[in-house]
Amino acid sequence: MTVSAKNTSHAGPTARESPPQAPQVSEPEGSVVLEGVTKKFGGATAVDNISLHVRPGEFLSLLGPSGCGKTTTLRMLAGFEEPTAGSIRISGQDVVGIPPHKRNVNTVFQAYALFPHMSVAENVAYGLRQKGTAKSEIRERVTESLDLVQMRSFADRKPTQLSGGQQQRIALARALINRPAVLLLDEPLGALDRQLREEMQIELKLLQSRLGITFIFVTHDQGEALSMSDRIAIMRSGRVEQLDDADSIYDNPASAYVAGFIGQQNFIPGTMTSSLTVMESRFGSIRAAAPHDDLGAGVDAQAAVRPEAVSVAAVSGDSTSTRENQIAGNVIGVSHQGETLQFLVSVGDDQTMLSRVPRPNAPRLAVGDSVLCTWDAASVHLFPSEQATQAQADIARALSHPAPPTSSMSL
Repeated sequence: MTVSAKNTSHAGPTARESPPQAPQVSEPEGSVVLEGVTKKFGGATAVDNISLHVRPGEFLSLLGPSGCGKTTTLRMLAGFEEPTAGSIRISGQDVVGIPPHKRNVNTVFQAYALFPHMSVAENVAYGLRQKGTAKSEIRERVTESLDLVQMRSFADRKPTQLSGGQQQRIALARALINRPAVLLLDEPLGALDRQLREEMQIELKLLQSRLGITFIFVTHDQGEALSMSDRIAIMRSGRVEQLDDADSIYDNPASAYVAGFIGQQNFIPGTMTSSLTVMESRFGSIRAAAPHDDLGAGVDAQAAVRPEAVSVAAVSGDSTSTRENQIAGNVIGVSHQGETLQFLVSVGDDQTMLSRVPRPNAPRLAVGDSVLCTWDAASVHLFPSEQATQAQADIARALSHPAPPTSSMSL
């Protein structure tokens, strides 16, 4: 969603020109705390009463589709927007009403915003020059910052002489030279091609580990978030749907939305039985290892099973399954995905199952083969049917409207 400039003003002129002395509480350097934060633009709620505690030195990603509120949250931390309600503390200081240049944070954007007429060294030194730092200290810290991103040999070049990845490194060096307690990164790798983006993911995580600075990283790319983050906040419609480490989010999603948004899922509809861990579907019984708190006997439900948890094996003839966690079908597609083979299996009435198997263990199957899909109970998550249906619709809508290039005005 895009809003006009007249709706993106900060707090009133008095707060902007003469901010009150922000209270300090006993929280460590590099910590970030949001409590009950809401941001509205006219009648649109971009961020809806979120509370979030970021640990010092943590790499936290805000992950979600376009319009979920992640960029607005980052802009409130940076001071480019003020919350409609709630409090924000950085290193124990209440920063609501404090202008961006007085917060101990720096921001790296997808659009690198380098000055084209300045050399690399001059771009990196710009912030220190604005502060009136001594020239000898500027030289020392510019060299130190360029060494951090392995760009010292490019100090005399102009940004137009650099590749996209090199320009991103310079933007990082410029942000780090002021030694912020928190570095905010708004889709910083979005403009890079896939191979360079993956290389920069590794370098960025190594850099953060070495420096020990708190990184808050905004992305709509789940691969980026999963590969780099200590924890991930999955955002949806201005709220945090789940905050956890990558393993927990992937293996134990808190909602059907998280289950479907992270990776892929096979959703199977059915009705809960009295055992509360068994759902009866038109394909047979689906058993989970654990029940869902909101599901009782007779309640409509959906079982979610990840493609990599589904094994496929050839069977003769038109085999049917009578055992739990098994569905018979026919292969309608085989895709080679490097280290894995992906099988698309028709199980009748426009329903399909997706299976991904590591290449060394993959059966040799062809389109038209009859197969049996199987999985274990530990791989099954049960959700209320209405929740799962709405989640799938929201995810499909997000996929049909992918995130645009980052804009400072986007929600």
